Amino acid sequence: MIFRLTLILCFLIPLSTRASTEQDWQIATGILQQIRLPDIPDKQFIVEDSPSIRKVARQTIQQTIDKAAAAGGGIVHIPEGIWHVDGPLHLKSKINLHLGKNATLLFSATPSEFLPVVKTRWEGTEVFTYSPMIYAANVEDVAITSEGTIDGNANSAFINWYEKQNTDMHALRRMGFDSVPVQQRQFGEGHFLRPPLIQFFHAKRVLLEDYTAKNSPFWVNHLVYTSHATVRRVKVDSHLYNNDGLDIESSQFVLAENNHFRTGDDGIVIKSGRDADGRNIGIPSTDIVVRNNDLGGEDGIGLGSEMSGGIKRVFFENNTLHEGDSAYRFKSNLDRGGRVEMIRIRGSKVASFKHLFWFQLNYPSNLHGNFPATYTDIIIEDMTVENVGTVLEIHAPDAAPVHDVTFRNIRIKKADIPLILENAENIHFENVQIGNQFWNGKFSALKDAKAVKD
Repeated sequence: MIFRLTLILCFLIPLSTRASTEQDWQIATGILQQIRLPDIPDKQFIVEDSPSIRKVARQTIQQTIDKAAAAGGGIVHIPEGIWHVDGPLHLKSKINLHLGKNATLLFSATPSEFLPVVKTRWEGTEVFTYSPMIYAANVEDVAITSEGTIDGNANSAFINWYEKQNTDMHALRRMGFDSVPVQQRQFGEGHFLRPPLIQFFHAKRVLLEDYTAKNSPFWVNHLVYTSHATVRRVKVDSHLYNNDGLDIESSQFVLAENNHFRTGDDGIVIKSGRDADGRNIGIPSTDIVVRNNDLGGEDGIGLGSEMSGGIKRVFFENNTLHEGDSAYRFKSNLDRGGRVEMIRIRGSKVASFKHLFWFQLNYPSNLHGNFPATYTDIIIEDMTVENVGTVLEIHAPDAAPVHDVTFRNIRIKKADIPLILENAENIHFENVQIGNQFWNGKFSALKDAKAVKD
């Protein structure tokens, strides 16, 4: 059955004092000390500028990137103005793509201009498909910096592909689930998988800083197989389908700080691959710090649902979440597998959400897998919340209950439903105030019957 509490605790179990998490946050400090910024020569390469070039700017910008890379690297400067980029820009090692303060890269609305296909990951499965608008594969020491704008184009034909993608989406997921060789996963012309605005794919030492991103066809900023990445002071104002602000996927030593995201989907999401494809590649997302971000979208912060490679040692600190469906959302299903552990959250300021914490681990299993995901060792503390519908809702499969999650020193001014638990063990509340009531206890709710779709 589903265990639902709406007014007060129906039982309380005294808790022994749990160890302080200060030692855990020292790990976060150690992660920050290890992250390395890119090493890029301070040599300027200014893109040639004229009204005719700005109308079809891709070739000129790409030639400047290539020239800078051949010379050992440097800063490729885009002068102010609107640049109509008729196809993707492919970054190379030792390049800082720097937009002038009033410069805008406005990408083409025509999908065919983003061919030929490139190797990428689409919703957690490797594939050859349309190029991201800015794409950096197998690179080291790369940056995008500026106070300019990267615009995926509100009139892009890619946007309507959301309505056409289902056949290709399910075909790709089946290929990944069945471990079809990646070279056979070709989804170019005649297929409808939308590309992200910006993607780093197998990258080391990356800096994303100060630019504004909008009108992305899909995910906005996507780090895949990336180590030592810093994302700071980036503004996202993008409200189309699946517009996550930042997706950190199978990446290590990442700092995301002081960003301002207003998105059509999740603000910041941690992922690590989908189903057998993610498990076989087996690259987790680890050693990540997300702090001092201002987030507004459908969901604030998420883990999953593509998390088959695992997630570990992720620290969220002092983030502001405004309003939407879920402030913190943890996702999976029986196709996934994978383990999520040592997640620490503190200092959040939350305004108004339908769900404060939502563990939805029994999404429908489209491929009939039997690989339950594990979510455990999660501590959430020192949080203030204005208004939520449900404080904590957990739905997990019978074989893998959510377990060992602690909520400590949390003040919630108003909530309609405190708890909904389906397959959860050792859920600890310590000094949690909901309205005028204080909650202290350990809760479990298990059942032997099959999990039902909620």
